[in-house]
Amino acid sequence: MQYIYSNELQNQYRMNDKDFTRNRKLKFPKILLFLMNRITKTLSIEIDNIIGVFNKDKKLKTDDHFTKSAFVQSRKKIDYKVFDVLSKKLTDEFYTDNTYKKWHKFRVLAVDGSLLTLPNTKELMEVFGSNQPHTKEPIIQGRVSLLYDVLNGFVIDSTLQPLSRTERDLAIDHIKHATPGDLILYDRGYPSFDMMYQHKKRDIDFLFRVQTNFNKETKEFLNSTDKTKLIELSPSITCLKEKGYTGDETIIVRMNKVVLPNGTVEILISSLLDKDEYRNNIFKDLYFKRWNVEIFYNELKNKLKVGNFSGNSEQVILQDFYSTIFVSNIQTLLIEEINDELKEQKGTKKYNYKVNNNVSYGILKNRIIEIFFTEQEMSKTIFQIKELLKKHTIPIRPNRKNERDTRKFDNRKRPKTLTNQRDAI
Repeated sequence: MQYIYSNELQNQYRMNDKDFTRNRKLKFPKILLFLMNRITKTLSIEIDNIIGVFNKDKKLKTDDHFTKSAFVQSRKKIDYKVFDVLSKKLTDEFYTDNTYKKWHKFRVLAVDGSLLTLPNTKELMEVFGSNQPHTKEPIIQGRVSLLYDVLNGFVIDSTLQPLSRTERDLAIDHIKHATPGDLILYDRGYPSFDMMYQHKKRDIDFLFRVQTNFNKETKEFLNSTDKTKLIELSPSITCLKEKGYTGDETIIVRMNKVVLPNGTVEILISSLLDKDEYRNNIFKDLYFKRWNVEIFYNELKNKLKVGNFSGNSEQVILQDFYSTIFVSNIQTLLIEEINDELKEQKGTKKYNYKVNNNVSYGILKNRIIEIFFTEQEMSKTIFQIKELLKKHTIPIRPNRKNERDTRKFDNRKRPKTLTNQRDAI
């Protein structure tokens, strides 16, 4: 990852051609590292911390303190897209150089969206919008969408957009980052003829959970004794008007029934047409793998604290968001290899064990810099960090189920986003 040091990266992702041309204390790679290290406390404390980390390494050593103003002005010179590029470079290298987990022949991905509450400023209101724009204190939110590898734990593609962008629109953007050999899982908010046809055009396989009244075929299928059935779909009148289809486009899909423990029947629609290769009884477990993207959102919000922004401008919000995604992929790269080793070392233990994700994020604080910039070999630094992570493991208890509280948001209060004060400890 010496790519961070390259002039090519700096020249491509600085905001102005004149930026980072003078000999300043805060150079391009230092700012990247500072942002990757997650600014969660008051900026003065974070600056003192990062200077101490830099001074451990001769390559980054600086004896002079820099001010909050200097940092704020310097970060304005960096395009947030640099973190998205670095994250994709990291995952591309992983899939090129490593053997990774698959289901049958597929890399299994999931698309899911969420809302992220943002600081209440006029600028962010204009850029991202609000679900209650006319209330006295509107809640400003951005729409997050992820394309996530549910078996290997990597974010393949991510975006933070205004509320005016729909989940389906963002999902179609994600499809561009998938390749033939991928299978993408979707929840009930996504299915449409256009979504399925977009996959067909790109030779990407899919599986959607659909409402039982999705169309007349699903209604008939629900009331039949069939467990699986092939049907031909064509664009609806609305789709013809809005998406520009001619009406000649069709797609063959497969419907499957899945019975939940409470007896509820769900319908899945997929491109997995071969009934011999993909038997009906595998679809319930296949769809359940989508739950891993829900788990990742919990980690993103509550452990990596992606909503704990280090500033209030659009540029800062996007820098914080994409740098957090990059850090999450670095963390995955480290712990997945350890988890595989722990699984092989089970021995006589009752349970398999895995690294405690919450602790691992804390351990990575400051050590991210050691990974990328150190006088010793990177492999040695990574080995040392892995040995430390192995000391913090938790058991994997199979078949644990928690009932979903569907009323947990009934009495929720307005989310708090601190704009003027950050944690000092």
